[in-house]
Amino acid sequence: MRVWRVALLLLLVAAAASASAAWWWLHRPLALAADPVEVSIELGDTPRQIAEAWVRAGVKAEPVLLYEWFRWSGKARKIRAGSYEAPAGTTPIGLLEKMVRGDETLAVVRFIEGWTFRQIRAELAKAEALKPTLAALSDSEVMQALGAPPGLSPEGRLYPDTYAYSKGSTDLAVLKRAYRAMQHRLDEAWQERAADSPLKSADEALTLASIVEKETGVGADRGKVAGVFVNRLRIGMPLQTDPTVIFGLGVAFDGNLRKRDLLADTPYNTYLRTGLPPTPISIPGRASLFAAVRPEPTRALYFVARGDGSSEFSETLAEHNRAVNRFQKKQVP
Repeated sequence: MRVWRVALLLLLVAAAASASAAWWWLHRPLALAADPVEVSIELGDTPRQIAEAWVRAGVKAEPVLLYEWFRWSGKARKIRAGSYEAPAGTTPIGLLEKMVRGDETLAVVRFIEGWTFRQIRAELAKAEALKPTLAALSDSEVMQALGAPPGLSPEGRLYPDTYAYSKGSTDLAVLKRAYRAMQHRLDEAWQERAADSPLKSADEALTLASIVEKETGVGADRGKVAGVFVNRLRIGMPLQTDPTVIFGLGVAFDGNLRKRDLLADTPYNTYLRTGLPPTPISIPGRASLFAAVRPEPTRALYFVARGDGSSEFSETLAEHNRAVNRFQKKQVP
């Protein structure tokens, strides 16, 4: 049977019965309609279907030649599902080895620290070669698809990171990885919480971490920013943080926070309400998660932006007011 297949392969390739003709074809770069040619192989595709898919995509060869090569090699059943590229210079041998190794072509999508769920959904919608399955679903339906408990807000529940995926993967598959990653990171941080932390649950830690993420301009300040908020929680002082107010305004926020906005009574207005807001307001990174559960020891109750990304911390309101006058004036023409 093998002799017959070799003979057929040689006949179709070079119209000759010599082994040298087959060797020449197998080692010769394939002609391509584009550089590269891309193909997605689904689980269960047959060697014949795979050969035909490469030809449809732009490999200029008879599909029967590729098919017989895959079968004659003895490796046809080792071809792995996935997304593959054949760049210029790819030979029939190289093409098969790529698929057997599972040397897929991956695309990536990145979720940035401090993003909201709305921003994440927008990023997924424009991600390269990612199959959309969530566009018609509400936020709560997306969370249900992720296997989250009923009523759980999507905010803060996806870990910020760069996620590589095979072209043709679904947006839900990427979100599931990000959801599991945040669960793992949050549990890891919660196990390391300080013994005297006022936070009552891992969810509270996630909410505080999301605020710390939005309020921190430079990494060196993160622990002290968390310390200020923890100090306020301990004494029942309002957190008075602008990012929660902005989040509560939603799409109504035009980029300019006004006094009337600080008076808008939403569940996220931490000027009017004490304690933490009802949900996280962004996705925090690992550093913010650990800052929330193990803040830097400080007596400060206030901080103000210096204008260079860092913050000035104060223990008393009088000190804080002086810092505001000093640093805010620099920002006013």
